Amino acid sequence: MRLLFLAVLAVPVASAAAQAPPPTDVYLASIKLGRGTPVIGAPSNLTHRAGFDNQPYFTPDGRAVLYSSYRPGGPNGTGQSDIFMVDLASGRSTPIIETPESEYSATPIPGGREIAVIRVERDSTQRLWAFPLKPGASQPRLLLERVKPVGYQAWLDERTVGVFVLGAPPTLQVADLVTGDARILLPSIGRALRQVPGKRALSVNQQISDSTWWIMEVDPVSAKATPLARMLPGSDFYIWLTDGSLLSSLGNALYHRRSGAGSDWVKVKTFDGMKSITRLALSPRGDRLAFVAEDGAP
Repeated sequence: MRLLFLAVLAVPVASAAAQAPPPTDVYLASIKLGRGTPVIGAPSNLTHRAGFDNQPYFTPDGRAVLYSSYRPGGPNGTGQSDIFMVDLASGRSTPIIETPESEYSATPIPGGREIAVIRVERDSTQRLWAFPLKPGASQPRLLLERVKPVGYQAWLDERTVGVFVLGAPPTLQVADLVTGDARILLPSIGRALRQVPGKRALSVNQQISDSTWWIMEVDPVSAKATPLARMLPGSDFYIWLTDGSLLSSLGNALYHRRSGAGSDWVKVKTFDGMKSITRLALSPRGDRLAFVAEDGAP
C-alpha cells in the first residue's frame, strides 16, 4: 500500500500492504478549567463507523473538526486516506479532500484560507501540501519541495512551520516556505509537535532514554531546547490548555499537569468502554476537546 501509514505511525512500515489501520473514532467532549483543574464532560462520537478516523484538528472558527479517514478500496484497490470535516452543529461529515493520493494530518495554515496536509504521493514521497479549506476554490500546491519525508507539522506563522521529518532518528526541523529551506532543531523526537501558546516557539516530545521522554520547548532561531515536563511512561500525546498547563492521555484516561516546576501529572478523567486514547486537539476558544480512541468493548 505504498507507504500509506507512515504519516500515521511515523515509522517505516515494511508490510503496510498486508496491514489495515486500527479501527478508531473521533470523539468530542466539553472542557473547562475549574480552579486550575480541567473538568471534562461526557464524550460524543463524531465519526462512529467501523474504520480508521484519526488526527482531529478544529477549524479556525471552532465550528467543525477536520480529520483523516481511511476508506478501503480506492483507485488502486488497497485503500487510502482522505480528509473529512464534521460540522459540530449538525454532526454531518463531508469530504474536504478526495484525491487518488492519501492525505493525513490536516492543519489550518495561519490566515484561515488553506489547510496543510501530509500527502503520500504516487511514488510514496511524503511532503507538505496546501489545499483550500473549501473544496474547489483552487488547485493544491506543494509547500516544501525538498523537505521529505514529512510526518507531522506545527505552524508558527504563514511562512514558518515546524515539521517532523522521518529518519533514523526522526528530527524536528523548522522550514521557511519562501526559501524552501529547513534546519534541524532537535533529534529523536516523537509525534506530538505543537506551537507553545503565547510564544514563538515549538514544543515536542523527545526521547531521552529507552523509557524516558520529555516535552521540550525549542527556540526556532537558536535551536535551544528547554525541558518542560517528563511525560508519563507509555504516553505519546499531549496538548496545551489555555492557562499554559498540559493535558495528556494514557490508556483510557486523561492526565493534567499544571504549569511550573515541580508539578506532576494527575488523572482527571477516565472513559469506560474506551482504550488507547490518542491525538488530542483543543478548540480555538479552549472549551471543546477532540480526541481519538479505540472501542474498548470485547
